[in-house]
Amino acid sequence: MNFLRNTFAVLIGLTVALLVITLGIRTNPGWITFEDFAPFEHWETFLKSVEHDNRFFGFLLLFTGVGSVIGGVATAIIVKYGKVAYAILIGFVLLFLAMLDIIIFPYHPTFYKICIFLTFFPFSWIGGKIVEVIYERKKRRLNEAAQR
Repeated sequence: MNFLRNTFAVLIGLTVALLVITLGIRTNPGWITFEDFAPFEHWETFLKSVEHDNRFFGFLLLFTGVGSVIGGVATAIIVKYGKVAYAILIGFVLLFLAMLDIIIFPYHPTFYKICIFLTFFPFSWIGGKIVEVIYERKKRRLNEAAQR
């Protein structure tokens, strides 16, 4: 039963992280010029249009960090054991997807290709660690209350 719960947690964490990243990109209407929401159909032409706009890629890095933290928190809340490990798994899967994006569409600046490694793992780890610390404090308070 833990396998299903953990799989569900990872899928929820990935969905939340990708949703945050996608909504982060959509916040600036100047970047998204197409009407229908079909990111994979327009992604290559979009990357060509913002290839020299470092503000977009900096903003994208910011939202990958935020998405990794929130996805890590969502995963760690659902998982029963190994909260930080499963949160880091979210970072690994997101990094894999980002590397596929960089390989398939080579229009990313060099600083983005380097910094992407520095965002997913640490920020997803922070998300898992936040939940772990909260749960440990809660457990400690319950133990102290039970001893009184």
